[in-house]
Amino acid sequence: MEFNKKVLSFLKPELVEKIIEVSEIKNIPNGTEILKEAQYVKVLPIVLDGLVKVYSRFEEKELLLYYIEPSQSCVMTFYAALKNTPSKVFATTEEDSKILLIPVNYLPNWLRDYPDFNELFYNQFNLRYSELLDTIGHLLLDKMDKRLFDHLKKKLLVCSNNSIKMSHSQLANELGTAREVITRVLKKLETDGLVVQTNEGIKITNEW
Repeated sequence: MEFNKKVLSFLKPELVEKIIEVSEIKNIPNGTEILKEAQYVKVLPIVLDGLVKVYSRFEEKELLLYYIEPSQSCVMTFYAALKNTPSKVFATTEEDSKILLIPVNYLPNWLRDYPDFNELFYNQFNLRYSELLDTIGHLLLDKMDKRLFDHLKKKLLVCSNNSIKMSHSQLANELGTAREVITRVLKKLETDGLVVQTNEGIKITNEW
């Protein structure tokens, strides 16, 4: 399966050809789990098209850590692959996605021979670290209504949609809370004129 090489334009053409030669490209439907918690990583994903969300589980609760957008990879998967340790996260597709799967046994040599390959993961680490600090700030400082509103706003942005069609339980999983909390907070946001819930999904109608 072919793809637009411009997605990997940040890499040297020689390395891009090597990656294409040994890797697999898969079309993966929305809602598919592509990485399980405690699984040993055999392939490193780079999203070519679509969107993937990465979670962590704390006892019985789940928390959305970040999204992997086109031309991005998963820094947690990268770390687990290099250290040959079980994954501490799990990942599912947020929409139909085309993903490049690179066998991890090639990574050590490529990281040594192609410094620009390192840049991908240094940049990803900086991005995810900043996002983690933002998440901690929301958890410590923001009430659930603000957290939910900001989460919906970001979700609309990364998905490039006008509405979010998902259950209250799914939103609760992404925010590490209970369905009843999401239902109550959404009603408050509706009362405040910030969102509206329709058959098409949840829409943002005003700024915070």
